[in-house]
Order: sequence, then C-alpha cells, then structure tokens
Amino acid sequence: MADYRIPFSNRSHLYTDAEIDLVTGLMRNAKSLTQGVHQQTLETNFSEYLGTNYSFAVCNATAALEMAAQLCCFEDGHEVIVPAHTFTSSAYPFLKHGAKIVWADINLETGVVDAAELEKCISRQTKAIVVPHLYGYGADMVEIVELAKANKALVIEDVAQAIGVKVAERKLGTFGDIAVFSFHDQKNMTTLGEGGMIVVNNERFADVIPMLRHNGHCNYEMEREDYWLPAMGDLAVPMLEGTHLWPNNFCLGEIQCALASELLKRVDQINVEKRKRAIKFIDGLRNQSLLQFHRVNSERHNYHLLVAQVSGGRRDQIIRALAYNYGIQCAVQYYPLYRYPFYQSVGLGDAFCPNTDLFFDSMLSIPFAHSLTDSQIEFVRAAIQEVVDSV
Repeated sequence: MADYRIPFSNRSHLYTDAEIDLVTGLMRNAKSLTQGVHQQTLETNFSEYLGTNYSFAVCNATAALEMAAQLCCFEDGHEVIVPAHTFTSSAYPFLKHGAKIVWADINLETGVVDAAELEKCISRQTKAIVVPHLYGYGADMVEIVELAKANKALVIEDVAQAIGVKVAERKLGTFGDIAVFSFHDQKNMTTLGEGGMIVVNNERFADVIPMLRHNGHCNYEMEREDYWLPAMGDLAVPMLEGTHLWPNNFCLGEIQCALASELLKRVDQINVEKRKRAIKFIDGLRNQSLLQFHRVNSERHNYHLLVAQVSGGRRDQIIRALAYNYGIQCAVQYYPLYRYPFYQSVGLGDAFCPNTDLFFDSMLSIPFAHSLTDSQIEFVRAAIQEVVDSV
C-alpha cells in the first residue's frame, strides 16, 4: 500500500496526558478490568449527557446493532427499512435476526434518509426503521418519528458518526426507541480503537440488555444463606414479547469505560473545532464549481467526515491526482449495499434508489481527522484547489 503523506485513516484525535495517565494508572491499580465501577460510571454519565434513561456500554456499535435487532423480536414477514447508503453493519444484524430488508433512498443534498423517502417504503409489515446519521449530520428525526408512530414502527437511530449532534434542540439518540453509538478509532470520540453504547428509554428493553450483553448472567431472586450456593450467579435466557433472546458477550473493558468518561467531557469541544475547521475549509474553496459541499454551521453537524459531490464526472480524476501527485488519500463512501454480491446473494440486489447511486458515484471523502494539524488541512485544501483548477 502506498505511503501517503496524508492518509485517509488517521487517528481520530490525540489523547491528553491526563487521559494517558488514567489508562496507565488503571493498568497498575484496577481491581477489575471488566464489569466494574467504571462501566457503571460511564453509563450514568452518558445518560446524563444525552438526557435519556438507560445507557449500556458495549464493545462496539455493531454489537449494539446486534442487540437492537434482537430487541425488535421479528416474526415471519416483518420488514425493516434501511437506507442503502450506509455502512453494512447498519443492515445485516436485522437480516440475521429474521427481518426482510427494504432499501430506502437518501436525500441527495444531505446524504441521509428523510421521512419522504421512508414513507415510500412503509408497509403493514414494517416493524422497524433504521436511521443512520451519516458524516456527522442529523437526519430530520421529528418527522421520521411522527411517521414511525403513525405506522407503529420502532425507530433505531444509528448515531455512530454523530455524537453530540442536535436536531430541534435535542441530542441525537433521544428520539428513537433504540440508539447506538460508536467509539471506533475514526470517530470524534474514541476509546482505544473500539467501543460503543446502546441507549434505550424503554424499561422492558433495559431489563434484558444486561443479560443480552453478558452471557445471560443475572442474580438469583431468592435469598441465599451462602453466596456461592447453588452457584455464584444465575443464568437465564432473556425473554421479550414471549420470545427467547440468545445472549452474547459484548462487554466493554474498564479501561475503555474510564477513558470514555473523560473523553465525554471534551467531545462537544472536539465537535466545535471540527465544525469550525470544516466551514473554513469549505469557504476556502468557494471560488470553484466542481466540488459541492454540505455546509451546515450549527450543532446539527459535527463533521465527523468531510465529503463533497463532484460534478462533471471528474471524481476519479480528482482522486487520482490528489493521491499520486500530492500524496493525499481521499476515500469513496458508502457503496450502495444492494450492489454488493453478498446482499445480491440473499435476494437483496434489487432497489430503486437513484439518489443513492448518484451520491456514491459522484462523492469523495477528504481526510479530516481531528489529529491533523492546521497546516496539514491547509495543504489538503490548497492541493484540491490546484487540482480542480487544472482538470
């Protein structure tokens, strides 16, 4: 693989000395490195940050989506609506747990799904709707929730890329029946490479998630004279709506939980800094017409990613020039899921999503990690200006 001067997959941001000291201190002194006090603290802090009732730390957002799919309790014929323009783990957990996927198109300007596109896909069989807030931009949850309630459908918010983003003065993750967050290395908040959260307001869901997350383990309900008899703890298969839910092991370690509590204190500031940098970058390229950016100077966008649509069929030409002449590795996201042979092999290759096709075929994603310096970002901007001036 080429050694790019500015690779696309940079570390999301740099940890502070205090955060590094916290991690090394726990390595030396923690009584337990899993299922302990730091997990409980993080879950409390996260619920307070969002303004929601129940938060559960997990090993990654895909694990959270697996549990979300289980909580839907799909029956034969049930459908789940998923935008075809998203990362694959927004879709396949629901397929694994018995739902038929119905592909939704996106809004061409925002790159995310909206109520108008979802309404085209609603049927009597719709059990759930998945709403990914891609690139750090919040979908219009007010209209989407109204549509879902009118059709008695669950809403799963995929907030993997949009922590801290607000719609109608509410943080994302508080609108849906279930919400999932990612602390992957590339996100605005990351916990040593992997990590995530599943958030619910429904007590029925909250009662079974701990068992789903940790191998079905639970406490005995009976009073016991000796704590080790008949066993140290009970084991149960969680039940919801009369359905057995098989447990998993999706736990997040204590070091990551402790670090996440610290990072939560500055994630809003990281969002502000990325948004200011994005607006400056976009405005610095206003005197060209090939690249069109989604410019949102408000808390509705955290600019986890910085993407543009390229007109005139010049996308690939621009990416080649940036990669091979300047050492800047741009990316193309996200391949329409129905184009993958995998989804085609399970009967999900047919879709009418013209905006999804057009967006993917014309988009590029620019290296935009928080860890990049101002001079590196300016180098990228200047290189793009030179390339678009020459093509």
